[in-house]
Amino acid sequence: MTDGSQRAALDAVHAARPIVARLNPARDKEDLAADIIDAWAAVETGLRSLVGGSSLTGQMLIRELRQRHFLTLEQANALAEFHAARERAGRVDYVPTEGDINATRDAFIKLETGLMGEPLPGRPSGAATAPTEIIVPPTPVGADHLVASRSGRPAWLVPVLGLAGVVVVVALAWWAIAGRGGSSATYSQGVVAFQEGRREAAEAAFRKASTDAPNDPMPHVYLSRIEREKGNLTNANAEAVKAVQLGPNNSAALRELASVLFASQQFDPARAFYIRAIRADSTDRTAMGYLGCSLVRLGRLDEATRWIARAGTGAWSQCVPTAGGYQVQPGVPQQQLPVAPRP
Repeated sequence: MTDGSQRAALDAVHAARPIVARLNPARDKEDLAADIIDAWAAVETGLRSLVGGSSLTGQMLIRELRQRHFLTLEQANALAEFHAARERAGRVDYVPTEGDINATRDAFIKLETGLMGEPLPGRPSGAATAPTEIIVPPTPVGADHLVASRSGRPAWLVPVLGLAGVVVVVALAWWAIAGRGGSSATYSQGVVAFQEGRREAAEAAFRKASTDAPNDPMPHVYLSRIEREKGNLTNANAEAVKAVQLGPNNSAALRELASVLFASQQFDPARAFYIRAIRADSTDRTAMGYLGCSLVRLGRLDEATRWIARAGTGAWSQCVPTAGGYQVQPGVPQQQLPVAPRP
């Protein structure tokens, strides 16, 4: 694992912090499920960054990272629980539980704190109370003292250095959480502004984040969405293409480019990129639904109906042909659809 890959992973994981922070069992079940899915997408992007990009997803990705010793056993187990919660959240009829929320928080904390310093010792599953909580590990004993004696260093030196390292990790965590700079903090500010409808502030934050972290596709995903909502499809396309170039296996980037193509009435290319998005994230209901919409526009009604049914209820449901059916001409919109999906 290189310093660059670790930093890229940490930037991606930081993007999940505001999502994890708002997890609450009292929220609407669909919003809660969407947040668990979005949080996993950000974390999975970070995990892929650890190996310089990978086509692996889910449990296979976790297993690969564990085999390379990039994850501790505790981190791997926590991430496996998180992924299982994400899979359940992807089912249309499933209501996320407090256990799913705890699994999400626990895995996020273990991974983020591990990336910011040495992996932390265990905490009971579900003990997290906030996504920014930091656990201070105990002073190393036993094996570390043996290493110190073999190297000729005083036995007391290793615990002192270990404590100093903990102080540095906690200080860095506080600095990042407080938003004192860095691309991840700027990106998180952009996400919050976007969710609150403050598009100009969001755009400024994402542009700065894209400069601070030039290899991160997510700022470009959001910039594309902003341009698309304004009707500037040329600019939206440029941002979406950049996002896919930076993250060729990033499901959010692939879905955004598909959505720009859909809005531009380029339905066959849109279909191709929705398929790629689904391959990157096999539970992406939004990509499935809008793949169905693209197929409707292309006159492939049987396939379209199957994909829309598989996606479940959503904005894409407006694409479903009426009981009496209608003639679809490829490339000609048959009805007004909502703006294609969020990042």
